[in-house]
Amino acid sequence: MGAQTKERLQKVTASMMNAIHDLPLLVARDERFFEDEGLDVEILKTPGTGQHASDHQALRDNIFSRTMESLYESGKCDQFRMCEWGIMKRAVESNVEDGHRVAKIVALGSAMSTFAIVTDPKLRIYEPEQLKDEPIAVSPFNGSHFTMLKMMEGFIGREHVKWMNAGTHKERIDALRAGKVKAISLQEPWISVAEKEGCRVLIESHSTRSEAAGEELDGPTLAKMFRAEARAAEAIDKNPAKYAHYILEEAGGRIQLNDLKLTRILNAPPVPYTRQRFDDNYQWTLGWGLVPPGATYEKVVDNRAWR
Repeated sequence: MGAQTKERLQKVTASMMNAIHDLPLLVARDERFFEDEGLDVEILKTPGTGQHASDHQALRDNIFSRTMESLYESGKCDQFRMCEWGIMKRAVESNVEDGHRVAKIVALGSAMSTFAIVTDPKLRIYEPEQLKDEPIAVSPFNGSHFTMLKMMEGFIGREHVKWMNAGTHKERIDALRAGKVKAISLQEPWISVAEKEGCRVLIESHSTRSEAAGEELDGPTLAKMFRAEARAAEAIDKNPAKYAHYILEEAGGRIQLNDLKLTRILNAPPVPYTRQRFDDNYQWTLGWGLVPPGATYEKVVDNRAWR
């Protein structure tokens, strides 16, 4: 089906932060995949820790005070995505605590963002075990935090995994090079920036996105969004270099396309969020004290796009 006129399209407002997490959303808009589904999706870009000129709004400990969250909280957007554990925290807290606009997990999302733990070679750190009791720089309750915990707990006991807030990705690299911290957690394009500037990747992993939405966004509309994002994920997979400019822009000119490791740009079609996935991830976040108790699959998850 060809693109429809704007007047006939259903309007949806979605928010985004860093391009590596939201690339399918941007590509679905650019390639008019949303329009093919009868949607006019407006994308509200908000400050993220991966943007070179970002402020510290995305670093606030109270997740509901962050720009993207406050937009959703005030009803200015319908749908958003974050790392799987960030969405878990947001959905759980809005469903078991009073005073917040309820958000449901509506899909396991399309972006599988890469995160890495990085150090400076002059520190002679060669393996994650050498970071026992050493604070790793992250941004609290963001993907760099959650994925760092996931990676490190495979090597050292939880009680020995330490973290600190050293600001945005750009500021974390600055802190590492200044000797203020021994290791930092980064996403793309900042992993590639760090590598180009002589830093060492100790370990890296993909951090799956989840999709969240309010109760006002119905299942058929979400299904249309997810079909468009699935097409976008396929297009990115076929030609990641075509869309890498969104990611490169966030590095502020510190790297070029040939510096970016394109295999780290990984996306997949959105799929239902299963009960087993919820149980595993909720218990994990609960075990780290990152979410309150009392949540259930029935309260937090709504796979209405597949009904």
